[in-house]
Amino acid sequence: MVIRHRGKVTVVKTSLDCFPCFLKQTVIALKLAGADETLQKRVFSAVSDEIKQADISKPPAWVTTFIHRKIREILKTDPFKEVKTRYNHIALSLYPELKRMVQESADPLWTATRLAIAGNVIDFGIFTSIDIKGTIERAIKEELAVDQFELFKKETSSAQDILYLLDNAGEIVFDRLLIEVLKGMGKRIIAVVKGSPVLNDCTITDAEEIFPPGTTEIIDNGSDAVGTILEFTSPAFRGIFEKTPLIISKGQGNFETLSTFLSERNLNSKRIFFLFQSKCEVVSRELGLPVGSMLLSSSQISA
Repeated sequence: MVIRHRGKVTVVKTSLDCFPCFLKQTVIALKLAGADETLQKRVFSAVSDEIKQADISKPPAWVTTFIHRKIREILKTDPFKEVKTRYNHIALSLYPELKRMVQESADPLWTATRLAIAGNVIDFGIFTSIDIKGTIERAIKEELAVDQFELFKKETSSAQDILYLLDNAGEIVFDRLLIEVLKGMGKRIIAVVKGSPVLNDCTITDAEEIFPPGTTEIIDNGSDAVGTILEFTSPAFRGIFEKTPLIISKGQGNFETLSTFLSERNLNSKRIFFLFQSKCEVVSRELGLPVGSMLLSSSQISA
């Protein structure tokens, strides 16, 4: 089942408040691409058409997927390519210090999990400036808004195979820390990236900048959707998703799309742990939490 917070099931749908964010994301993409005035007008016209026909019964990530397909189609480029590489390099420069934090901690799994959540702040699809070090400090020192770490520790200890749904470039350096701890526990980890570019989500190319060759099993989901919209993914990925009992899901987009999927299908046997920061008013309101809240939550209400 999906997350229950304060007695209600969390399923995120597109609302009126999402529409300014769609336009803000468009502006960010255009600035990153250095689009001229003619292209800007074409893109905004096309995005306006997408917004007009948006299915508001779907999560915002669903609508965003179609908007960014249109943006890339018109620009004929991935506007986030350079910023993804830049933040991969920035995050990699922090890796030695973060690795020491994990190795020297009393509970490496706890520390690596907190750092993985902190890494979710690296999201240039939404933000134009970020405070990585400040967020790391907050993740280590402050309580999470939803914290099911003890259940997470129990489930990851007993599971043999874990599917790890990656989110953003840069952020995946923080995921590498958690994946390394899990692999040190003897787990088989399959890390999942997008099949092709969308926003600053990581692809195989981005992951290869972060994970040393041969150290981590990486697959793509065959999709360019924001989050994980299973009907848009490849049959090969869906087969792995369905048979893997334990899934770690990073990021708000994955939370939006997978919580909706679980609700629609009432999948009580599927255990997913959502690790993310609630970055927008719509998702935060649905959760009943302030914007910027950090969560480690199980998908099953029995948790």
